[in-house]
Amino acid sequence: MLLIFSMLNFADKAAIGLASKPIRESMGLTASQYGLLSSAFFWLFAIGAVVLTAAFRKISYTWAMGILMFTWILTMLPLTVPTTFGVLFASRIALGFFEGPAHAMCQSIVHGLFPPEKRATAGAIVTSGTSLGPLIAAPLLTWIILRWDWHASFIFLVAVSVVWIIMWFFFADKLPFKKRPETLEEKEVAVDPNGDIKVPFYRLLMLPSFWGLALLSFAGYLITSLKVTWLPAFMNEGLGYSMQTVGVLVSIPYVCAAILLLASGALSGWMLKRGFSSRAARSYLTAAFLLFAGVCMISFTKVEPGTLQLVLVVAAFSINSIAFAIGFAGASDFLPAHQRASFFGCIVAVYSVAGMVAPYVLGLIVENAPTPTEGYANGFFIVGIVICVFGVIGGLMLNPARARIRLLELTAVYEARKEVSHSA
Repeated sequence: MLLIFSMLNFADKAAIGLASKPIRESMGLTASQYGLLSSAFFWLFAIGAVVLTAAFRKISYTWAMGILMFTWILTMLPLTVPTTFGVLFASRIALGFFEGPAHAMCQSIVHGLFPPEKRATAGAIVTSGTSLGPLIAAPLLTWIILRWDWHASFIFLVAVSVVWIIMWFFFADKLPFKKRPETLEEKEVAVDPNGDIKVPFYRLLMLPSFWGLALLSFAGYLITSLKVTWLPAFMNEGLGYSMQTVGVLVSIPYVCAAILLLASGALSGWMLKRGFSSRAARSYLTAAFLLFAGVCMISFTKVEPGTLQLVLVVAAFSINSIAFAIGFAGASDFLPAHQRASFFGCIVAVYSVAGMVAPYVLGLIVENAPTPTEGYANGFFIVGIVICVFGVIGGLMLNPARARIRLLELTAVYEARKEVSHSA
C-alpha cells in the first residue's frame, strides 16, 4: 500500500509535465511561466514537510496517510474541469503543501518495521514507487491527454486515489479499532536500537551528517524535479521527438530508476553484511551514483543528437531516488525512532528548495536562449555540475557511525547535567 501511495504521489507530479504542451498552448504560457507553474508545487512543500510531519506524530500513521491522500484528492478536483491559470497555480501550491510529509512518513514507517540491514532494501521498494508511478502513468496519461484533454488525466488520478483510500482503511494494520497481537519477531524488530540516544531535537540538525544527507537529497531532487516537469518538454522541443514518442521514451528512465533503486538497496544491505562500514555502504555508495548521474548530464549536453545522447539522458535521469532510500537508511542507523519522522521532515524541507528553484530557473534559461535546444543544453550543463559537487560533499559529510558516537557523547553530557540539577 505504501508502494502504491508513492506511485500516486509521483503520478500526479508527472501529470503536469506530460501535459506541458497542451497546458502551455491552452493558457498561452511562456517557458518561464510554465517553469513558475511547475515550481509552485514546492512553494509550501517545505512548510508542509515540517509542520504536518510534526502534527502527524500525535495520531496513528494509518490515519495520517489516509488524511494525506484525502487532501490530495481535494486539491486535484478543481483540475478535472476547465479552469484558469490562477486556480491551477493555487491547486499546485496546495498539493505541494499536503505532499510535503509523504516521503518522510513512508520512510519512517518502513524503517520502524525492519532491522538496519534490511532498511535500505525495504525503503528502496517503497521509494521505487517514485519511478513506477510515472512509468505507468507516462504512456497511460499521455494517451488520455491525447484522446481527450489534460483535465481527463486528473479525473483518472482522482478516481484511482479514491480507490486507494478505501483500500487503505480496509486493509491497513494497526488501525485504532483493528488491533492484532504482535508476534515475537515483530516485538524484537520494534526494539529501538538507538533508544539509548536522548538529545534535544535541534542537536540532530547540527550534525554534519544531517547536512550531508541534505546535500545528497538536494542533488537527487534536482534530477527528480526536472524529470517530472521538464523531461517530456525537453524530449519534444530539445531533442525533436513527437508527443506520442515522448510518452514512450519518458518511461525508460523510470524503468531504469526502479531497477537501479532496488539493486542499490540490495547492494547496500549486502555491503553491511560483508563488513563494510555504514559510511561506505550508505554515504559513499550514494555519492558514487549521484556523481555518475551528474557526469552523464554534463555529457549529454556536449554530444551530437543520436543514440549515445539518448542513452546518456536516460542514465542521468535514472539516478534520482537512490539518496532517498540508501541515504535515509544511513540516517536511521543513528536516529532514535521517535525523532526519525521529524528528522526526515527537515531533510525534505531542505531538498524541496531544489524543486522550487530548478524548474523555474531552467524555464528562464530556455526562454532567453537563442533556441530551445541551446537553452536546455545550457541549463542541464549547470545542473549536472551542481549534482556532482553536492554529491561528493554530501557523501563526505554523511557518516552514520560518527554521528551515533557524537549523539551518545551528547546524551552522556545531558544526563550528567540532569543529575547535577537534581542534586542541586
